[in-house]
Amino acid sequence: MSDPADNPFHEEALTDDPARPSSSPPSHTTDPTSSSHIASSPPTSPGGFAARSDDDAPLSSAPAATAYPFSAEPYPQDGDRGGEGVTSPPLPQVPAGEAQEAHEEDERKKKAQQQRVYQRPARDAIQIVDALKTSEGASTPYIVYCIVFETREVRRRYSDFVSLRQALATLHPCFIVPPLPPKNSLSSYAIAGANPAKAKEDAALIARRRRMLSTFLNRTLEHPVLGQERVFRRFLDPETPWHDVLHSPPVTLVPKNPLKAPANDPTNAEMLALFASLPIPSSSATLQHPDQRFLDSEVFTSKFSSHLAGSMEKVNRRLMKRWTEAAGDWGEMGGGLNGFALRMGEDGSGGLDEATEKVGMAVDAGYTLTNTMLKHWEQDFTEPLQEYTQFSNIIKSLLKYRHNKHLQYEAARELLESKRATLEELERSELEAQRLEKALERVRIVTEDGGSDRAVSPPSGSSPVGAAAESGAQAPLPPLPSSSGSLAPQPAKRGGGLVSALKHSVKGLVDSDPESTRRSTISKTREQINQLDDAIKALTGDLRFASVTIQSDLDRFQRQKVGDIREMCLDFANFHKEWASKNLAMWEEAKAAIDAIVDDE
Repeated sequence: MSDPADNPFHEEALTDDPARPSSSPPSHTTDPTSSSHIASSPPTSPGGFAARSDDDAPLSSAPAATAYPFSAEPYPQDGDRGGEGVTSPPLPQVPAGEAQEAHEEDERKKKAQQQRVYQRPARDAIQIVDALKTSEGASTPYIVYCIVFETREVRRRYSDFVSLRQALATLHPCFIVPPLPPKNSLSSYAIAGANPAKAKEDAALIARRRRMLSTFLNRTLEHPVLGQERVFRRFLDPETPWHDVLHSPPVTLVPKNPLKAPANDPTNAEMLALFASLPIPSSSATLQHPDQRFLDSEVFTSKFSSHLAGSMEKVNRRLMKRWTEAAGDWGEMGGGLNGFALRMGEDGSGGLDEATEKVGMAVDAGYTLTNTMLKHWEQDFTEPLQEYTQFSNIIKSLLKYRHNKHLQYEAARELLESKRATLEELERSELEAQRLEKALERVRIVTEDGGSDRAVSPPSGSSPVGAAAESGAQAPLPPLPSSSGSLAPQPAKRGGGLVSALKHSVKGLVDSDPESTRRSTISKTREQINQLDDAIKALTGDLRFASVTIQSDLDRFQRQKVGDIREMCLDFANFHKEWASKNLAMWEEAKAAIDAIVDDE
């Protein structure tokens, strides 16, 4: 494991115990005086996640990323070369005896460390002992695989394995779930003569699938969390109908979109309600503050995948094809030489017929030994190579999931800021409306008071009757009633009526009741902000948990990969060595027979 000082994702509570990633997300305290502390401070920085979140300081940047992103020390046996080119002060001299003891102790520790890293667990705890053809519960026949685990046998078909892997991936989105062998590939049809019905029943294809399905089950069992998953254990239980498992909790509680569920516990109802309010980022969105650690992991995984699928698999297939063709040619040549030795008759005197037969046997042994080697080659090298090509695609999906969750966090932050800006604008509009309403109320009161004064207490000497009498003009007649019988509006209320009509027109253009609508919008926006703020707090811890857990599982996968590739190379060397040694023995016998030929001269 990497050093906590150099690993920005180091969490002692999560990485020390491999089974701990399924626990609750790391807790984080906030300033009680600030309700949006976590919402206003992202859990990620361009350098990575902070190791701890129990302070209000911004998350620190991580140091420069290591050369190998999956693990700080992917090859512990190379530790002695880690200081090349680095100048350090001379160490104090120690006595020769103590130096020898220290050297031996270092060697023991190094061997123990290598054994710990490279020791591959036994892959036979779960065995698939047979593959049977049946039509039980279906109109067409299908293949079922007999799985033996802890002295109990259960039968599952290939589609059950697919649904199991999908359930594990949705229930534990932060773990690397082992891959399954492809059901029917183009190579499968090619092996079976381009006949799909025949390909499904091909013995070699079924045997290969049995081996890889067994590898899938054993890898899942080895995982510290997936191996203890109740759904996985029920898959191995012969008394549990698998259809019932798929249509019951916890499988049915997980939403289809993984971003709508927390990474820690996708079945938590309370967290699901919070995550339902979070936005889903678009596929074209980019991170404003990407994490360099995971960027390096993505680059390395892409290179690793292209190297396996683009180079090694092609070369491996080409080599196996050439060896297969050579084996066929050797078989034909060996048969020809053996037949030629039988037909020699008198020409074979002097040991020539025996020597020819020995050469034919050596050539024929090349055919059988090459086929045996190709069988081990397929099982011990080609299948693991294809499996790790699938692993690289799974890791890409895992890193993509973490990338999308980071995008979701930034999108939620932007949405929260937008909601707060909208609330500020609404509150400002509310204050402006209240101020305008008070101003209109004052105008209305002043207008009504002024009209009443003019109607009740006109100035002395300004009576219209008196003025008319003095000027000799007739007094004005009252207005005639309208056709509806109502009187015309009084002049004293003309000013207030104009303001009321203006207010009514504005209300009609905007809303029938803008005040209640505005207040309702403000209330809803505040509720959305509170809900979104709680969701971002949960997402902050969930994103930190996802980053720590994914990094921890990548470290575990790196150790597994180192051990597996080492075993693959050893197996590759061993079956070539065995092929060469047995061929050498056959050709030595042929050489002895050739040397024993008696020359007639």
